[in-house]
Amino acid sequence: MVKEITLIASMFGVIVAGVSAQQHQPPAGQKPDHMQHRFDDPDRYAKQFDDPARDAWQLPDRVVAALGLKPGQSVADIGAGTGYFSMRLARSPAAPVVFAVDIEPKMIDHLKNRAAKEGLKNVTPVQGGADSPNIPAPVDTILVVDTYHHISNRQAYFNKLRASLKPGGQLAIIDFKKDAPDGPPVEFRFTAEQITEELGRAGYRLTSSHAFLPRQLFLVYQVK
Repeated sequence: MVKEITLIASMFGVIVAGVSAQQHQPPAGQKPDHMQHRFDDPDRYAKQFDDPARDAWQLPDRVVAALGLKPGQSVADIGAGTGYFSMRLARSPAAPVVFAVDIEPKMIDHLKNRAAKEGLKNVTPVQGGADSPNIPAPVDTILVVDTYHHISNRQAYFNKLRASLKPGGQLAIIDFKKDAPDGPPVEFRFTAEQITEELGRAGYRLTSSHAFLPRQLFLVYQVK
């Protein structure tokens, strides 16, 4: 745990989607399948997540463009944190309805205040749960940035998540590469093959991938 927290201090954009340090503890002697960490101090994490220096490697505008959103569509940002991607999605030319999902109640309050301050009426913060993001209506795109490794029991989680995608909708997973200079401990980083295998068991197929992010995988799936 000390190692995890030390590494967290150097990260930008690692956002909890549906777990906390107090939940889903593995049986004694069994390695956890996800990284456990709380993100319940929005002011503290905003300095990291929204640091302009992050843009140089996160390339948010290219990520949003690659999603190919169209006017009238909707998107769920699972693990929205302080709103780094949620607000950009809302301001994009497509101006989609954005469900900004996070498990931390204080992050939800932060998202509400930020959306109101920035005049983004198309952002709806959503209180996620440990087993489900609680997206209120099916969406065209689900975006999961630097959050996959925080989700416990991923097969069940993503199996349930299929119901939140409209027919033909896409699930975009962005998470740290094994050799990234920062990010979670290596044991909580996954290869593209590992993620695709896990999501395959949950009923998804890989449809495309993007290689322009220097530190992260960018994989896009649809329901089989």
